Amino acid sequence: MTRSMVLLAAIAALGCSGSTPGVSSLQRVAAERAIRAEVVAAYDFSRPDVPGNLMALYAPTGPIVSASGGRITTSRDSLRSGIEAFWTNVGSNMRDARVEWTAMHIDVLAPTIAVMTATYRIPHKQPNGLPHVIGGAWTAVFVSRGGHWYVVEEHLSDNPFAS
Repeated sequence: MTRSMVLLAAIAALGCSGSTPGVSSLQRVAAERAIRAEVVAAYDFSRPDVPGNLMALYAPTGPIVSASGGRITTSRDSLRSGIEAFWTNVGSNMRDARVEWTAMHIDVLAPTIAVMTATYRIPHKQPNGLPHVIGGAWTAVFVSRGGHWYVVEEHLSDNPFAS
């Protein structure tokens, strides 16, 4: 069984149990707040070095699995290339862009494992001045290492009807 299948089975088992053994209310709230704050800060397009800010969400070592646009990326370098391509070809052309998190559900499954499913929209102006919105849904598995929550697996899906 692959690492991904084992992780998904563990998440499903914990999610179906109705309780999370070994996670106190204080741990749960702290993890939820930390993950939310890190995600919101990374997607603050007003900060310099957007690609670097986005990459800071991902574990600095070990495998990363990212599914988006019908493709799977399994290396940090490939993920960085994809993020930089998005920012060069799309993000840097968005004027007055801001990310609106329309929903963000964070489930703390263990003291060092959490999963987030969120929906977002990014209203902005195109270079020609016309308004436009992109958006989608994102599910990410986070692990806590050294007091920081990192994405180790994710799936993003675009919403073609965001605008």
